[in-house]
Amino acid sequence: MTKSSTEKKRIRRPPSAAGRDLSDSQSKDLYQVFAEKVRDNKQLKSKWAIMQETRVEYFRGKDFQKFLIEHPEALEVLGPDKDLDAEDIINTLLRKSLIIRCDRVVKTVRPGKKKLSSWPGHLEIHLEQAFAKEDAFFAWTFMKRRALWQTILSFLWPLVALAMCLFPVYPYQVKIVVLYSCAGALLFIVTLLLIRAAIFGALFIILGKRIWFFPNINAEETTFRELVRFWPKKEEGESPKWTSRLFYAIISVLLILLLRHHAPDEAARARYQSKVSNIIDEMLEWSPKLALSGMLEKHPSAVNASEKSRTMDGTWGGPEEKAADHKSSAEAESGLEGQEMEGDVDDEGNVR
Repeated sequence: MTKSSTEKKRIRRPPSAAGRDLSDSQSKDLYQVFAEKVRDNKQLKSKWAIMQETRVEYFRGKDFQKFLIEHPEALEVLGPDKDLDAEDIINTLLRKSLIIRCDRVVKTVRPGKKKLSSWPGHLEIHLEQAFAKEDAFFAWTFMKRRALWQTILSFLWPLVALAMCLFPVYPYQVKIVVLYSCAGALLFIVTLLLIRAAIFGALFIILGKRIWFFPNINAEETTFRELVRFWPKKEEGESPKWTSRLFYAIISVLLILLLRHHAPDEAARARYQSKVSNIIDEMLEWSPKLALSGMLEKHPSAVNASEKSRTMDGTWGGPEEKAADHKSSAEAESGLEGQEMEGDVDDEGNVR
């Protein structure tokens, strides 16, 4: 019995479909590698913002086009698609869900400003997912590869927290180093903020310029490079009127005079310094040995004197009460003997 021809046929996938699927997977891998390399490249300007309660990294369409023009070697990763322009590449990245087009949440100019912010802090998803050059923002959707130092820090943070909790049991010298390091860092930050505010106030009142040195030092979402940037951004907005400058100058003078009038005197400062010094000394000199010795002093191993014990005659009393009773009984007996010597005493102890 021979098998039918239909049973002998082997079902094979069409070569065209297989080639197309393989091409799509390879293309997806190439664009994934391209997106990762472009995102890691510091030449492409990017910022962080909040989109739907999520922190995202985004770039502008015009910056991406400029980046491809200045760095054509980045397109070599795409292989056969390296000759595509910025619009086609962006549209491909959008189709593969490697990026998403965003729009600014605040679309109106704030009072005192001439134009919208170049890098908004809050974004939302744009309705049209296509390339645009002007006022177009694109956010990366994939997770960025974690650097080695970030991985090391993630393991070190629990150790740092444990070390902070064990501060009371450190040796005295280590406590001194930690205390003065933290106090010095705090003093540096407060001094920097005060000098920064003083310079801003002086330039605002005298020249009418809004200049903030270290402009991103109070920013919640920023990179370390932007955080330590010293020179301020280009001023945007109209110059303040002379009336507002005069008003703030008067307020500043009154505030300085008020603080000077209510400043503590030498005796108060000495008391505050003494209290703070006592607190610091107590914190530095504390040790587990002192704590254990204090506990032993509060709870001695000897029998507590307040505990009462029952005497031979059936009464309750402690050692002191027993001694007092013995003393009073001895005095009573000596009094009776004296009365007997002075006169006759009857059987009930009364002197006749």
